[in-house]
Amino acid sequence: MSSVVALLDYGAGNLRSAQRALEHVGAKVVVTREPMVAVEADGLVVPGVGAYDACMKGLREVAGPRIIGKRLAGDRPVFGICVGLQVMFDRGVEHGIETEGCGEWPGVVDKLSAPVLPHMGWNTVDVADGSDMFAGLGPETRFYFVHSYGVRTWEMQEDEFIAYPKVSWSTHGDSRFVAAVENGPLWATQFHPEKSGDAGLHLLENWVKTIG
Repeated sequence: MSSVVALLDYGAGNLRSAQRALEHVGAKVVVTREPMVAVEADGLVVPGVGAYDACMKGLREVAGPRIIGKRLAGDRPVFGICVGLQVMFDRGVEHGIETEGCGEWPGVVDKLSAPVLPHMGWNTVDVADGSDMFAGLGPETRFYFVHSYGVRTWEMQEDEFIAYPKVSWSTHGDSRFVAAVENGPLWATQFHPEKSGDAGLHLLENWVKTIG
């Protein structure tokens, strides 16, 4: 039986591309704004395109932070994409506007330091040791990015009582930034796996296999 993945529709994502990619790797996808549907699905995908502040406003309108928090409290998988990664952090600062995020991880989303922005196109990732997300993908594998903001400092402290997140990085211009995080049931990528060809499909398949 296919895993049911809820794709959260809060007005801030390319839903069709994500839906097609997830269906291609065997998931049954439900596009929804309904909290109970999003909470009860086998997996939840939180996409995101655009400004941090606008995405957080859209998320709050559909009770997104509560949905995410409730799922994670129950050890139920969540996958954030692009701004869907960024909103998992404490706050974002864009155009002088500081916005509170979901607060699942400490840290700040701010503007990258690079001669050309946005960072748009294909780039490699410095993958964390023991990554399950990138299993079966080589070190020269490229993924598709499009963003001007990112998390340049990982602020979570190690704790002997919990498994430390696996954090993967990428670089654009003078900025080294968080490209992906694996933190128990919460996975997220700054790049777009749904636009990253076979490599992105392989990565999404890795996730879907964990939620079956």
